[in-house]
Amino acid sequence: MTRETSPVPADEAAPVGFHKHDHAVCVESALAAAETRCRDEGLRLTPVRRKVFEMLLQEHRALGAYAILDRLREAGYGSQPPVAYRALDFLVANGFVHKIERLNAFVACAHPGSAHSPAFMICRLCDAVAEAQSAPAKGALGAAARSVGFEIERTVVEAEGICPDCSEKA
Repeated sequence: MTRETSPVPADEAAPVGFHKHDHAVCVESALAAAETRCRDEGLRLTPVRRKVFEMLLQEHRALGAYAILDRLREAGYGSQPPVAYRALDFLVANGFVHKIERLNAFVACAHPGSAHSPAFMICRLCDAVAEAQSAPAKGALGAAARSVGFEIERTVVEAEGICPDCSEKA
């Protein structure tokens, strides 16, 4: 299962995922963009943080913290849960990674560097994840919030279904 990870302007609504691409280029370009952003903004992309981000980019699906911890241990980065959680906290806080609530797992952001409200499409058969832009403040949820004077600050939109690859196999 593959997923495109090149930055897309925040106003584009097309989902990013579930299609073939040059995987090596996508991982390399996302890592380079993260390193540049960290350097420009004075953020520390430590070796552990970089490795966790790289793992998520390579997988193109959501990984749980303990799966990440197992891979970190295999790569010689330690085996204590705080190692993985600190790296994930940094990556999520800085928009490089998103948490998929339904899976209690993490996925690399398909739109790094842009302020956006992601909507995730999760394949229930293979756990592949595609990310699309969402505009909850403009849709029915936004209208409901405005009608009661509520200001939406953050949303998590997750849809479960079957990805194109799994549909073709069925």
